[in-house]
Parts: sequence; structure tokens; C-alpha cells
Amino acid sequence: MSSLPQDLLDILACPQCRGPLEVETASLRCDTCRLRYRVEHGIPVMLIHEAEPLGPDTDVPAAP
Repeated sequence: MSSLPQDLLDILACPQCRGPLEVETASLRCDTCRLRYRVEHGIPVMLIHEAEPLGPDTDVPAAP
């Protein structure tokens, strides 16, 4: 995900819960909402209705 500048990553939050996002290879993941937002051509698609729900088999770290 090196195509997104760090200053952009610092201000992005999940549009549903306003929580932090985890950087993945081609997406941003919200562990709270269990949603994955894709990144197309270096632009995050932060639309809730276009987010991919994480399945139960998705390996997401446990909440602290």
C-alpha cells in the first residue's frame, strides 16, 4: 500500500464507525466494523455500501 501517502493514511478513518483503518496490500481494513475498503489506482473507495464484509474465516487480530 505504499502508493498512499502517510499523511493521507494518518487522517483516514472508517466512514461507518470513525475507527482506525489497517493498511493491507490493496485495501484498508476496519477491524471494528469488519469491513474492507478497496483502493483503486491509489484512491481509497471509502463508501460503506461498496465495502467488502470480512468473513468469519478472515484472520483479524483480537481486540485489546
